Amino acid sequence: MSTEAHPGRTETAGPAPDPRSATSVSDADLAARLVVDAGTLARRLREGGLDVSRKTTISDVVTEADTAAERRITDLLAHHRPEDGVLGEEGTLVPGRHDRRWVVDPVDGTYNFVAGSDYWCSAVAVAGGDDYLLGAVHRPVTGETFLGGSDVPTRRNGVPVPRLTAGDLADGCLATYLHPPFFDDPDLAEPFFRVSRGAATMRMLGSGSIDLASVACGTHTVWCQHSCPEWDWLPGRALVEGAGGVCATVEVNGYDWFVAGRPGAVEQAVALLRG
Repeated sequence: MSTEAHPGRTETAGPAPDPRSATSVSDADLAARLVVDAGTLARRLREGGLDVSRKTTISDVVTEADTAAERRITDLLAHHRPEDGVLGEEGTLVPGRHDRRWVVDPVDGTYNFVAGSDYWCSAVAVAGGDDYLLGAVHRPVTGETFLGGSDVPTRRNGVPVPRLTAGDLADGCLATYLHPPFFDDPDLAEPFFRVSRGAATMRMLGSGSIDLASVACGTHTVWCQHSCPEWDWLPGRALVEGAGGVCATVEVNGYDWFVAGRPGAVEQAVALLRG
């Protein structure tokens, strides 16, 4: 992960932070503001037209909206949480003075974002000692904001979501993603085929944080994906756990698979991945 300097701000969403509020805002309120501000900025930049750059493949892309939205989040964190660490998908790496760290995905689902789909979001999580985890996800096009974690029962637009009850993967929906080139790798393809065949239906929509928010709300039964960086896992994991769901990481054929969903169904998915 490279270190990215942020010399100044090219565009902002909303007024500058009030210096008097630096220590008064809660993690929950701050996380919600971060994702709403970042998502609003990214949407506005998309409406004005985007320059798109390829990262690794034709579907792995980045835009100036990604970097501007990440800068917006890191500017706010530098003001409100100057002692916390920060890890951002677009290169931000700020060492913290203790064990608290924010992970930032300014635009999750960038291919969808570029293509004009509404299936993208801004996502953050903060993790600390004693298993503390809080996540926030904002979908700018639909206006939905999800917030939850170890100390905050998950809510959607301020309304608590129903607690997740036990489920059966065979009767439910599996949300997942496997990049097409990986189908040629049997160490990935075979576990993927096993778990996908164990579900009643499958969705592959291209934004892990939205998928996990949907799991937390009971729309999908289980989500799984391999080799997830922290920014693709922790915001959604917090939402699922805050809704009473189960999360697990399992190593199969040298790859880590990340699984979240209803109690019972997650254990079934893990067993299928292992074979």
